[in-house]
Amino acid sequence: MALLALAAAPPDGRESLVQQGFDHFYNLEYDQAIADFERAIARDPASPDFHNHLAQTLVFREMYRNGALESELVSGTNSFLRRPKLNPPPETEKRFLGEIAASMDLSEAILRKNPRDTAAMYALGIAHALRSNYYWVVKKAWHDSLKDATAARRLHNRVAELEPGNLDARLVDGLHEYILGSLPWHYRMLGFLIGLHGDKQKGIRIVEDVAKNGSLNRVDAEILLCALHRRENKTRLAIPLVADLIEKFPRNFLLRLELSQMYSMAGDKAHALEAVEQVALLKKRHAPGYQRVPWEKIWFQEGTIEFWYNDLDRALENMRKVAARSEDLDLNTGVYAWLRIGQICDLTQQRAAALEAYQKAIAFAPQAEAAQESRKYLAVPYHRL
Repeated sequence: MALLALAAAPPDGRESLVQQGFDHFYNLEYDQAIADFERAIARDPASPDFHNHLAQTLVFREMYRNGALESELVSGTNSFLRRPKLNPPPETEKRFLGEIAASMDLSEAILRKNPRDTAAMYALGIAHALRSNYYWVVKKAWHDSLKDATAARRLHNRVAELEPGNLDARLVDGLHEYILGSLPWHYRMLGFLIGLHGDKQKGIRIVEDVAKNGSLNRVDAEILLCALHRRENKTRLAIPLVADLIEKFPRNFLLRLELSQMYSMAGDKAHALEAVEQVALLKKRHAPGYQRVPWEKIWFQEGTIEFWYNDLDRALENMRKVAARSEDLDLNTGVYAWLRIGQICDLTQQRAAALEAYQKAIAFAPQAEAAQESRKYLAVPYHRL
């Protein structure tokens, strides 16, 4: 379940500062976003929204550093339950939970004075949703995550009852419906115990509505909808959404890599490679934001496309360039590069080289899904179905 930048309306003259923070946030400039949200808190420490903004940015920065915002990990077809844990520094976790606690305390204080204050109710729901996602993605604490997700859903449903036209309050509801509807039955029983069964299609319809007609959460709904379409193998529906996001956030290079992945999954190799080449061109031109793109990310994306389209010689060349610099890579990219090298070597009858690559994938990130997959191929060579 991808963490979302679930927004709330910033009041008064602080609006421009928070908008600036979110512009940095969506363009992967997390240190700048954190600084903006810290300044907003300094001006108004009693705003629960600002504490939520800072909390989520702290987590996204860790996800970005760990490669956890890459499409194969967050928005791909990987199981919600098999992602490896993230290991944020203790000080980051402490600060995240502290900001969430501050937001909750402030919201609850407002609600004690006015139980129908929808702004405080919404902010409290966001705090629960962010902590739920943190428990899910970072801690793998399923029960705690579902408990917080249920609290968020209940609060935002109440906001929607009091403000029937508030579509933004439906996004958590849609995400919760989809997640519960996607879980295996033995995990979904946790939802049944609290009377929530989950419905994937209903969840998608809600997210679509927010993406089309929402206000504060429209961007987040677009991002989530891209992920859901990709998981449901409807990548053609996601392509125009990604293109729209690229136009809004031109310094976010991950969006162009995601566009490449979407085209690849849709069977359009030419446009997939073209999107990667555009990233390389923008990097060469020193376009804003693209100086941060490691060449290894570009080679990895090209190699991945070539691998799936059976251009194995070129794929192997790209993956070996990536693996040669693996000490500088995030775990996700590094482990998948070694896995792909092993698979290509198996497909080209180079079994000894394949075994060596699988062992390196396992050593690189033992808990990652790619490492678990590599263990299978130690006994039985990889082959295409």
